Amino acid sequence: LREPGLNLRVVQLFRDPRAVHNSRLKARQALLRESVQVLRSRHRAEPRGSPRHQQQHLLLPPGLLGGGRASQPQHRAEFFLGGALEVICQAWLRDLLLARRSPGWLRRRYTQLRYEDLVREPRAELRRLLRFAGLTVPPALEDFVLNMTRGAAYSSDRPFLISARDAREAVHAWRERLSRQQVRQVEAACGEAMSILAY
Repeated sequence: LREPGLNLRVVQLFRDPRAVHNSRLKARQALLRESVQVLRSRHRAEPRGSPRHQQQHLLLPPGLLGGGRASQPQHRAEFFLGGALEVICQAWLRDLLLARRSPGWLRRRYTQLRYEDLVREPRAELRRLLRFAGLTVPPALEDFVLNMTRGAAYSSDRPFLISARDAREAVHAWRERLSRQQVRQVEAACGEAMSILAY
C-alpha cells in the first residue's frame, strides 16, 4: 500500500450478514466446498486450546443445537454454511477495527462499500468509487450499473448466473425467507460487525 509506483486502492464490499446467510442457504450445495475451506482456515489460524477454538458455532440448524451429529446432507450443509458465515463476520470485524485504527495514509487508500447502498443509489456510489480510484465515470458504465441493478426480477434458480436483476428486492429478501431463529443466530454471530456497518 505504501509503494508509490503502484498507487494501490482497496474497496471492501460488505453486505448485510442476514442477506448473506439467506443467499448462502439458497446456494448451499454450490457453496459447500467453499464453506468447508473457510472453516478449515479458522482452525489453521487458531491454536487448539484457545477458547475460540472450543466455542460451539452459533449458526447451527435446529437439530444440531444439542450437539448431535448432522444426519441429513441438508443439515450438514447448513452447519458448514453457518460456521463459515461466523468466520467471515469475524474477519470483517478484524478488518473494520484495523481500518478504524489505521494511519491517515492507509485510510486515504481504503474505502468501504455496502451492497445495499450500491443497489439503492448505483450511480452515486459508482461515482464515489471512481472518484476514490482517481478514474472518470464513462456514461456507458453508469448505464450498465443501473441496468444490472434494475432488472425485471430478483429470483433465480441459478445463483451464480450474472444477469440483470431487481437488486433492491435482494436487499430485504432475507426478511421473508429466514426464520426468526436464523435471524437471531446471524445477529448473535455477526453483531459487532453489523453495528459498525450500521446494519
